[in-house]
Amino acid sequence: MLDANAWIGGYELDLVLRRGRTVVFCEVKSKSGRGLGDPLEMVTAEKQRRLIQAAESWLAAHPEHSECDARFDVVGVGAGRVEHLRQAF
Repeated sequence: MLDANAWIGGYELDLVLRRGRTVVFCEVKSKSGRGLGDPLEMVTAEKQRRLIQAAESWLAAHPEHSECDARFDVVGVGAGRVEHLRQAF
C-alpha cells in the first residue's frame, strides 16, 4: 500500500496500491441495506473524472512511480458481499 485516504488535487483517493509495475487506484464504496442499491453504481462518470484527475495529481507528486502502468479498480461492499471490479474504467 502506497497511500490511503489521500487528498490531492481537491479529491480523495481511497487506496493507492502497487503490485509490480502497476499502480492501482482503488475506490471503495459501501451501502448498508439491500434496498439502497448497488454500491458500484455510486461510481458515476463524474466520480470517474475526479478519480482520474486525483490519480494524475498523485502521480505527478510521486515521480518515482511515473514509469508504472496505472489501473482503476472499484470495490463494492454491501448486502453481505464484496464485489471487485478490476480495471473498472
